[in-house]
Amino acid sequence: MRNETTSGETPPGPRGLPVLGADPAMIRGGLDFTSRMAHEYGDVVHWDGIRGDVYQLNHPDDIERVLVQNNQNYVKGESFQKILGPLTGNGILNSEGEEWRRNRHLVQPAFHPDRIRAYAEMMTDFTEEMCRSWSDGETLSIHDDMMELTLRIVAKALFGVDVEDRFDEISAAIDTFLPATSSLPNVLLPEEVPLPSRRKMRDARQTLDDVVSEIIRERRADPGEDVVSMLLSAADDEGNTLGDDQIHDEIITLLTAGHETTAVSMTYTAYLLSQHPKVEQRLVEELDEVLGGRTPEMTDLSDLTYTEQVIKESMRLYPPVPRIVREAVEPDTLGGYDVPAGATIQMSQWVVHRDSRWYDDALSFEPERWTDELESSLPRMGYFPFGAGPRRCIGDRFAMLEARLLLATIYQNYHLELVSDRNLEVIPTVTSRPKEDVVMVAHERSAD
Repeated sequence: MRNETTSGETPPGPRGLPVLGADPAMIRGGLDFTSRMAHEYGDVVHWDGIRGDVYQLNHPDDIERVLVQNNQNYVKGESFQKILGPLTGNGILNSEGEEWRRNRHLVQPAFHPDRIRAYAEMMTDFTEEMCRSWSDGETLSIHDDMMELTLRIVAKALFGVDVEDRFDEISAAIDTFLPATSSLPNVLLPEEVPLPSRRKMRDARQTLDDVVSEIIRERRADPGEDVVSMLLSAADDEGNTLGDDQIHDEIITLLTAGHETTAVSMTYTAYLLSQHPKVEQRLVEELDEVLGGRTPEMTDLSDLTYTEQVIKESMRLYPPVPRIVREAVEPDTLGGYDVPAGATIQMSQWVVHRDSRWYDDALSFEPERWTDELESSLPRMGYFPFGAGPRRCIGDRFAMLEARLLLATIYQNYHLELVSDRNLEVIPTVTSRPKEDVVMVAHERSAD
């Protein structure tokens, strides 16, 4: 039953510490805290945070109001900027208003369906190259391999460059930056406090700046139809071009967000398949029937229905981005409660996707649940791995194409056996990264 309160009451929630509120418990508790709040307090949870009121929304209808119906009243806000701003600057993830609309418009052509179709062969080529580098019985850190693969794909597809020789430093910079964003001192202490985590974040950003500067030099010397070339030549109606800092921010945004989310999604998919042999068997049977051992192509995807169901179910249980944060510009009413201007709004895919109100046996990995009947019965925000509304992920089609093609290519060639801990712990940074290496042994299918 939805809450019927109309005004004057504060939603239930945890008691926090003086000054700091419940933010330390939220940061330390991660996704367990988020899930517990929903279980204990219901659809709207409130706590005092270090920067004021925090509201956690757990019902799809309220989330839809924030992201879609009344989206103009909600901005990324101070909390989001503090976490991601040092990495992505004023790129399309962070910017607001007219600046965001202009820059998204400039980047959008790279994700037109016709352009995305052209990336398909590149995606499978890189994946087959990775598979050829494996050997039967080899032990792999699957997350590391997925990170390298998706980074190479996004750099070549969107920027027209090969970053293989710089992968280690790019990966090290991102691996340094993202965990630092969720460190308790970094989140709670004022920005002027010189923390080791902040120094590491600055160093990581400098590394990425150096890589991006090299990419820009290449594209200035040899323009193409890639995103960098488009940004370098773009001008508004008055003839004003983008500044170098803005171009840097957009490229870093696409470089990091464009590969990180697909990499973690593929890692979790491999992890889930390793523990559900019947699902893997059905997946491989579909691949054999549709592909017969050949490389998957764009035109095959409509026949790879179970492959898509596996990806959807993996992103339900382990959404690559586990929560979305907004800030209210003006007062609003959410779930029957008055929400003041300036309040921080948190909406968790992790919670909604695992809610038994929307999914039978919600914690089970059951790709076959993804029928037309299920999708038509879900609330609009009952499943939102890519967000929703005007600020829905710009690369959602790219990511879904990539995930299906990568999964089909890998599992035609290999069975991946999990040898690390079967109880996977997830760290919610900007993405939902595995806390420890996901170690697997690759077994060639031809050797089975």
